Amino acid sequence: MDVRIGIIQSTKELDVEVGDDVTREEVLAVIETALADANGVLWLTDRRGRQVGVPTAKVAYVEVGGTAEDRRVGFGAP
Repeated sequence: MDVRIGIIQSTKELDVEVGDDVTREEVLAVIETALADANGVLWLTDRRGRQVGVPTAKVAYVEVGGTAEDRRVGFGAP
């Protein structure tokens, strides 16, 4: 599942691909809990086990998408 995080005062987005063993509801719960604290850090673990942290004060938006298999590019795209 892809999680895209927009950072305040940055033109780039942070794209984290979370493992398939984590449900959408679990990811949303982690995000909501972290964003409730203005001085906290949003920590996510990607599918390779690396942890990514973003200060919640710098988060502009969070987009939770589908799995990587749902994304198709090119002639096979719906």
